[in-house]
Amino acid sequence: MIEIFGDFNFSLTFAAMGSALGTGVAGMAAIGAWKKAFLQNKAAPFILTAFVGAPLTQTFYGWILRDQIKAASIPAGTPPYVMMLLGLVAGLAIGLSAFMQGKAAARAADALAETGKGFANYMIVIGIIETVALFVMLFCMIALPK
Repeated sequence: MIEIFGDFNFSLTFAAMGSALGTGVAGMAAIGAWKKAFLQNKAAPFILTAFVGAPLTQTFYGWILRDQIKAASIPAGTPPYVMMLLGLVAGLAIGLSAFMQGKAAARAADALAETGKGFANYMIVIGIIETVALFVMLFCMIALPK
């Protein structure tokens, strides 16, 4: 029974959903910023793609965590839904981090396209949001039975 639930883990699913939402939001903002630049006969900054791709890494965190949950030595008598619940909660947290990172990246794309300044500052904010997903992954991995 544990094997069935262990193979069906939500950490990758929800992390990927958050990445999809985050890249979608950031991508829409980048397209809008490029449109604005084209209308003003200005160069469209390609660097905005860095903002669009930022939320993708959370999918990898969900994948790594899923594999760690599947490989964990689950003690006998552990209810089969425990690992599934861990994946669900962690996946939601990682996915929310990706979505919020995409929202911040969208604002960064708009600001950079308009001013041409602040790339490093924007990436720092995006990196701080990324840290939430890293912490969730690491803390869950530490909590897994060895």
